[in-house]
Amino acid sequence: MSSSTILAEVTQYIKQNDLNISQFAKKLEINVGTVSYLINGNRTLTVDHLDRMTEVLGLPKGHFYERYIKEYLQDINPDWRRIGPFLHKCATLGKLDCVRQIVNLLLDDLMYSTPLFELAEELFKNGNFEAAEILYENVAMSEKKQYSERLALCQYRLFKIRIGEDQVRNLKYAHQFEPFVDRLDEVLQLDALKDLANLYRALQEWDRVEALAKEMGHKAKILYYSDKRSEGEFQEIQSKLSRPLFVYIAYEKLLCADVCDGRRDYEKALQYTYEYADLSWVRETDEDTKYWLDLYKRWSQANIYVNKLLSGNIGVLTDYVEYLRQHPEEISQGIYNILFAANKYQLDVDHIFQEFSSEIEAYERRQTFDFYMNQVVPDHYNEFLYDLTYYYTHKGDYKNGFNYLIQGLENSVLINKEDSIIKFMVLFEQVRHMATEEMCSQYKNIVSEVRRYYEK
Repeated sequence: MSSSTILAEVTQYIKQNDLNISQFAKKLEINVGTVSYLINGNRTLTVDHLDRMTEVLGLPKGHFYERYIKEYLQDINPDWRRIGPFLHKCATLGKLDCVRQIVNLLLDDLMYSTPLFELAEELFKNGNFEAAEILYENVAMSEKKQYSERLALCQYRLFKIRIGEDQVRNLKYAHQFEPFVDRLDEVLQLDALKDLANLYRALQEWDRVEALAKEMGHKAKILYYSDKRSEGEFQEIQSKLSRPLFVYIAYEKLLCADVCDGRRDYEKALQYTYEYADLSWVRETDEDTKYWLDLYKRWSQANIYVNKLLSGNIGVLTDYVEYLRQHPEEISQGIYNILFAANKYQLDVDHIFQEFSSEIEAYERRQTFDFYMNQVVPDHYNEFLYDLTYYYTHKGDYKNGFNYLIQGLENSVLINKEDSIIKFMVLFEQVRHMATEEMCSQYKNIVSEVRRYYEK
């Protein structure tokens, strides 16, 4: 059966069910004349005809797609009006091998680069990233103008699609994409710089974060403060961005504060925090603007407490805990900051951990759509586990300490973070003498996985 043609199977179905062309056409809800032409091979089968026939035959959607490519698309000049809808259906049904076959058929002719790119954009917008990745990759390969904006946009989309939990791969993707940033539309460059800075922030590549943040802020200021632009032109710029334009100016300061935090320069981080706390210069008044102003107000309030605390002003701890009570959405991050300060200044914060115990349990590795936290959570969670391990083992609470150590080591392996794996292994060796036989066995199993990975 599988070696027969599509029309042979359809004809066999008609005979087996004692149908005439008129009855079959009624089942298909297609004009009887059209069905007659299709069955006799006098008219080309479209994907709509094919889907209707597949449904009437009681077969799963896309059942005939591989054969359709072989029988109707390989040996003729492809017609986008017919092949475009079919490619869309393949992508929607997740038939990625079919997508690859069709793209390979088309890309010998560069005239298909534009419709393929437009379809990729539609799929990307709708969240069909796997199919979109295939299209972007092939369009980029076929793009002859190496400095074209379309090539740069393909590379940006591929960067966004491919970022995941493996930090080594993420770094590779960042290096591949970064040379294309300045070839993008000047407005879209802001989001590209923001996304790159967020990724490097997760990797704690502070010099790159600082450079990208300042470039983003500089470009955003030029666009925001231009006197030669009409209100309509401003709105057109705004429509291309994922956030209000002023957000990128303020986000430069927030990222620079993060850089200073990463370098343990909390006094300078506090200065940057005061800068993005003052957004009185923002002139827009719409609801989206108000949302982001409130968000920056909340972030700055929290980070002023944090930077004072990490600078050694332990007196703000009580006020910071009260702030967290009033802003439950900040508790997870707040616990992390308090934990870091506790380890830095040998503070006993058990009473705070007890109050927020449920939040600590819920603080698990997760992706988020938050502009500020996107792409940094997996590594951030890893640091949290390390600090919890350090806190409890140095207090002599080895049961809790080893529990968090094993979680952290497992997570470090998951995100392929080599320096973090080493940190947890070193910490374990320091307190191995207090580990139970079961803990040692768990540790040995994880280390064996690490050894096999690197030997491979």
